[in-house]
Amino acid sequence: MSNTRREFLQSSAVVAAGLISGTKIPAEAPKGVQSPGNPAGGMVQVPTMKFGGVEISRMVLGVNPLYGFAHYNQNFCASMAEWYTQERVCDVMHRAAGFGINAFNYVNIGRAPQDLACFRSQGGKMHLIIQVTAKDDPAALVKDLKPLALQRRGEETDAAFKSGAMAGEREWCKRARDLGVLVGVGTHKPEVIDYCESQGWDVDFYSGCVYNRTRKPEEIRQALNGEMIEMPGELYLQSDPPKMYRAMRQTPKPCFAFKILAAGRIPNEGVEGAFRAAFQGIKPNDGIYVGMYPRTKDEVKENAEIVHRILTGA
Repeated sequence: MSNTRREFLQSSAVVAAGLISGTKIPAEAPKGVQSPGNPAGGMVQVPTMKFGGVEISRMVLGVNPLYGFAHYNQNFCASMAEWYTQERVCDVMHRAAGFGINAFNYVNIGRAPQDLACFRSQGGKMHLIIQVTAKDDPAALVKDLKPLALQRRGEETDAAFKSGAMAGEREWCKRARDLGVLVGVGTHKPEVIDYCESQGWDVDFYSGCVYNRTRKPEEIRQALNGEMIEMPGELYLQSDPPKMYRAMRQTPKPCFAFKILAAGRIPNEGVEGAFRAAFQGIKPNDGIYVGMYPRTKDEVKENAEIVHRILTGA
């Protein structure tokens, strides 16, 4: 059995313990009171970075697990989406806030608007860094959700880069700038960051997947000596992260690294090493997005304590 962090086919003992069947995420304080600046029960706090005019946690809560984007297979995606009820989404967001995680890499899909409204109605507060898809109206997002930042989603950016249509993405960034929020570009390709920087794009930050998931088929065959894998959209090469970290170091703008755990493919014994590699690879004014799926263990607490330990030397 694969020993990954997000492995959900656990032994019957775990089920009997109630971790899968419905027990709430453990919390040291009631919902609605865990917020930045109000740490609960002596919980460690994730260190912060300056982002625009505010301080945000250097680990930002990722969105993918909350809505079943497992980047594995359809069974895992469905199981993840089924487990993450609105109550559990809010529980995890409050739990994260208790550890000083005060920013959320939100995407406006499915039930997400209702879940966010529920979290806020319970007193929850997080800065939103919104991934903006091709279907989204940026102006409506700003009006309705009051985000700190808008980030062009990496899927859109990479598709434009591969087709030679980056002029349209640059225009998108210009329109987003007029909305009065921070503007960012997401990508899975380090060369996209290099390109935007070389062209002098007016953006405030970049978000980069440390694994290049959007290679063309011929690029995959080249990387694998002529072979092709069954899931070409989910290729995770160990040689990829250093390339993205290098691109992030070469720009003075803040960057956020994501999928640092290879969408759960890093085994348990390698998790802290992957966090260390990320923070050693990026700049002091950079952060990470981390999705969490605490179905079988308290990943929120574990991740927060790892990040605190790495960044404070504790």
